[in-house]
Amino acid sequence: MERVRLYDKTFKTFIPHERIMEAIDRTAAKINEDFRGCTDIPVLLCVLNGSIMFTAELMQRLEFNCELVSTKLTSYQGTGSTGKVKQAMGLTADIAGKRVIIVEDIVDTGNTIVELKKILAGHEAAESKVCTLLFKPDSYTKDIPLDYVAMEIPNDFIVGFGLDYNELGRNLKDIYVLDEEA
Repeated sequence: MERVRLYDKTFKTFIPHERIMEAIDRTAAKINEDFRGCTDIPVLLCVLNGSIMFTAELMQRLEFNCELVSTKLTSYQGTGSTGKVKQAMGLTADIAGKRVIIVEDIVDTGNTIVELKKILAGHEAAESKVCTLLFKPDSYTKDIPLDYVAMEIPNDFIVGFGLDYNELGRNLKDIYVLDEEA
């Protein structure tokens, strides 16, 4: 089991890259099924910075034309959520009248999803669906349905494949979990 050190914490391999890719394959297949033959051009909304790697992998697997739009929201400090979601960067394009697939790296409490849905409604999106690489069902407190969930995980702090600990670890190709024994 590989270990990495980021600042004052040690992390151990949790989800290897191959399993991440398999989960993205399955998720893309479901999205392709739902959007097959669409005549509109849906928008993939990349929620920065965490979902960059997931969005890039997902886009390569989609079999329909789509537009890429980004936004940035923040709620984490260190290893915990502040509970307050702030929009750090607005939408990079107009989404009025378009179907939007929100692409998230991880959904835990659901606070970010609630905020994103409000933002999209305010910008007059025709529809919005939620796609997440990782989902922590034990932390989720909202009633907004998640349309595409690649993997469910326990309520542990993780890094890698876009996820960070104080901005470090995003570049790791595997996903790592905090090593409590280190």
